[in-house]
Amino acid sequence: MKRTFLTVAALAAATIALIALSGCKGGAYGTTDIKRLLDDPSQYDHKTVRIAGTVTHAIGLMGYGGYTVDDGTGSLPIVSEGNGAPRDGAKVGVQGEFRSAFTFQDKSVAVIIEKSRRTY
Repeated sequence: MKRTFLTVAALAAATIALIALSGCKGGAYGTTDIKRLLDDPSQYDHKTVRIAGTVTHAIGLMGYGGYTVDDGTGSLPIVSEGNGAPRDGAKVGVQGEFRSAFTFQDKSVAVIIEKSRRTY
């Protein structure tokens, strides 16, 4: 009896988790994978996007900053106008305007102009 209840409870929890995850677009918290942005940059150019990952190569001065976010599928530079830059290694979620600079052969160069940022 106790084992059956635990099995049903575990199955219900797994079902709820799958339903919740199926509602997410892209990666975690409604984010878009950086690989997807770079694979088809014209689809996202000048559109607001959300990404999440780990900060690398951060630099900030007097409220302005630049840093790179790596989500495991790729990395993108972020330009911050007024919020400075988080420290290297910080886990962040960023929302901003995606700007595609150019694509040449297998390389896409783009940047996100930060509108908001959360650390977690």
